[in-house]
Amino acid sequence: MTRCMTKEEMVTEVKRIVTMARANDADGAHAGYQALFSNPGFVELAPENQRQALKLLVLTKRHGKQPESLIPAIRATLGPLTDLVSRYNDPEDYEMLGISHVVLGNEASASAIFKEGLQLERERSAQSDLCGRLMTRLSAI
Repeated sequence: MTRCMTKEEMVTEVKRIVTMARANDADGAHAGYQALFSNPGFVELAPENQRQALKLLVLTKRHGKQPESLIPAIRATLGPLTDLVSRYNDPEDYEMLGISHVVLGNEASASAIFKEGLQLERERSAQSDLCGRLMTRLSAI
């Protein structure tokens, strides 16, 4: 039986990871994210808590050549994000899942995911910032 992760445990781990990232230890931070997102207890957390942690890695602006340690960390986001998408159908989850696929080089999957998220968000709020971001992400593929 898998022990559930508490919100406090997640917050402590995220703080440790962010400290490494700020100290320019990208490999250490990526390994921390990979371990966090691979922990079976992570998907048992409240969706908003999962999203907070996932956003820190997935929505980070990236420039130049990325360290190889980013790939396994991003790959570890696929399970939790796919679970969030299938359980809650939230367009922001689609955006993060699509970004993860872009980073991993899966442009066809990313395009389909962004399109689905865009369709959902247009039904909710056609003039939202998220619609604009999803359109921009689609056009960049």
